[in-house]
Amino acid sequence: MTATSATSKSNPNFPGGFLWGGATAANQIEGAYNEDGKGLSVQDVMPRGIMAPPTQAPTPDNLKLEAIDFYHRYAEDIALFAEMGFKVFRFSIAWSRIYPNGDDEVPNEKGLLFYDALFNECHKYGMEPLVTISHYETPLHLAKKYDGWKSHELINFYERYVRTIFARYKDKVKYWLTFNEINSVLHQPLLSGGIFTPKEKLTEGDLYQACHHEFVASALATKIAHEMMPKAKIGCMILAMPIYPLTPAPEDILEVMKEDHFNDFFGDMHARGVYPGYMKRYFREKGIVIKMTAEEEALLKENTVDFISFSYYVSICAGRGGEEGGGNILGGKKNPYLKASEWGWQIDPVGLRYTLNRFYDRWQKPLFVVENGIGAKDELIEDGRGGKTVDDDYRIDFLAAHLRELGKAMEDGVPVLGYTAWGCIDLVSASTAQMSKRYGFIYVDRNDDGTGTLTRYKKKSFYWYKNVIASNGAVL
Repeated sequence: MTATSATSKSNPNFPGGFLWGGATAANQIEGAYNEDGKGLSVQDVMPRGIMAPPTQAPTPDNLKLEAIDFYHRYAEDIALFAEMGFKVFRFSIAWSRIYPNGDDEVPNEKGLLFYDALFNECHKYGMEPLVTISHYETPLHLAKKYDGWKSHELINFYERYVRTIFARYKDKVKYWLTFNEINSVLHQPLLSGGIFTPKEKLTEGDLYQACHHEFVASALATKIAHEMMPKAKIGCMILAMPIYPLTPAPEDILEVMKEDHFNDFFGDMHARGVYPGYMKRYFREKGIVIKMTAEEEALLKENTVDFISFSYYVSICAGRGGEEGGGNILGGKKNPYLKASEWGWQIDPVGLRYTLNRFYDRWQKPLFVVENGIGAKDELIEDGRGGKTVDDDYRIDFLAAHLRELGKAMEDGVPVLGYTAWGCIDLVSASTAQMSKRYGFIYVDRNDDGTGTLTRYKKKSFYWYKNVIASNGAVL
């Protein structure tokens, strides 16, 4: 079906105004790690992602130092997103581009100017920016000097940062997310929470105290946003991974409930603003005491988010027996009924419908799917017209299956604001720091060894997604 014919009808499951688009993160696309006054972030010393400990200083093998050079090529890339018809583009602001050390008194004007230009470029095409305030890119100085979010002091530095960007961009950004995949700090403290102490030396109490500091910072940002930008929508962002029991044994069902609690807790804190009973019990039994003030408790309760956003890639299993499997940062056991990607992530479109229903039943807040995609080794081939492309039917099949389930969830009555496919342009993988683990609709000529021209090529999925957006889901 051509784009022209596709526009004549629309999928009734996708409402008018549905925000179709794509998602990225500053540290995975921008590059220019030391240009125009930018300070270092934790990503600049993580050349292997979560696969190896950090280095002392940036090293040439860290692909993120240049990434795909979005910092200098953003106009070209946004034009490509506009050609696909994006209604929304999710990206993050690099904290260390605004406050190079994180605890600076004065912001870096050149950093602010870059995002001014980026927002203007989005608006030129009628594209809404969806901005993640902190996306796995804590300033390195805050990690080394304060041990990241383990320290209560980071709340004040984060507040200064959000007040600066809210004041600067209040007329340019409607949708904000406070922290990316906030529940991942329990599993990847350096990546997620900027905590420089090795994980094996941290107690559970340390990690949950860091979570508390992030909850307070998120509620504070929500409060400030509602005061400074009454029309803006503020959301949280969690890593969603449905967990199925390996058997119907009651013990396996209870195991799933317990595992769910460790993730639901983060949504509960943002949507309800109070520590749930199941976590109070867990803290009590583990001897964990969360240091908090009465003012912080009130702040959490009175400043809940406007919507819940999440990433969705895989589902996992829990219970007795079974085989350990892979997944997006969180581990889990393999589901014998599902196939897996090249990186061992199991493919479960139905799980997206299940997650949307479960989250809405639990929190009664609008939802936003802000990451979904499949990492694959793409092969660049001749397109027969003098150019190059990628024949990525596997990506089209993956995304189409998930979008159909998203449509069914909306038919179930779940309000979904939009959908941003992860890695809408090839970028450096967060988990493995590879380029070869590709997600995009646009191929970027760069290899794991750093070679390549950085030339952009439209994949087959580029034209497919353009049709999906033009038809408002009718071609699905």
